[in-house]
Amino acid sequence: MKYLYRLYELLIVFPIFLVSTVLVGLFTIVGCALGNGHFWGYWPGHLWARLTISLLLLPVKVEGRENLEPGQSYVFVANHQGVFDIFLIYGFLNRNFKWMMKRGLLSIPVIGTACRSSHQIIVDKRGASKIKGTYDAARDILREGMSVVVFPEGSRSFTGHMGFFRRGAFMLADELQLPVCPLTINGSFNIMPRTRDWHWVIWHPLRLTIHKPIHPIGKGRENIDNMKDKSYEAVMSGLVAEYQGYVENKDQ
Repeated sequence: MKYLYRLYELLIVFPIFLVSTVLVGLFTIVGCALGNGHFWGYWPGHLWARLTISLLLLPVKVEGRENLEPGQSYVFVANHQGVFDIFLIYGFLNRNFKWMMKRGLLSIPVIGTACRSSHQIIVDKRGASKIKGTYDAARDILREGMSVVVFPEGSRSFTGHMGFFRRGAFMLADELQLPVCPLTINGSFNIMPRTRDWHWVIWHPLRLTIHKPIHPIGKGRENIDNMKDKSYEAVMSGLVAEYQGYVENKDQ
């Protein structure tokens, strides 16, 4: 069965994925140039992610949608198990949002241009002025009523376990007095761990848990620490037993 699945990936999934990725990038670039970047920056990617998951026959379970209020902006924070985190959140969170993403992704042909055109938030750590620009962009997006998705670990896990959470996302939520919504991802590491990037996909179910949002209790350090610590606890609580517990990620 494993080798039949690999043959299916090679002959059917890969060609469709390649063509759809290029088309989605082009649609996003052209659509954003014509206007309404919030629409074109989300919907083509949303459909592309769902198509990819469907083609790979990966079952998806989403828990906790009832925890989200219509029209509310959130700072979504999630554990970062692997590449398939992107497909799971983009395809199944069902909220229009912007990514906070690494600058290196801009070098990917077509996709990098699409990300820039759709005003995804590029995390640039090349000095204080660049870091300030990142937060200014995120602040502007949130003030427009959008949400953002952040991986506060900053890099993917090598083990499936969580590292520590950085403070940046929580400082942003504190400044704008927005709720933080923790997300737990299960299954992404099993499908394609970081140590096997862009190798064969391993069939495994995916699960996205949307936890209850954590609302501000004030403003300042106490609020930031409260949101960070409670978010970490919530995300950790949703992990399967195999990946429970902190494991140092030296890449953070």
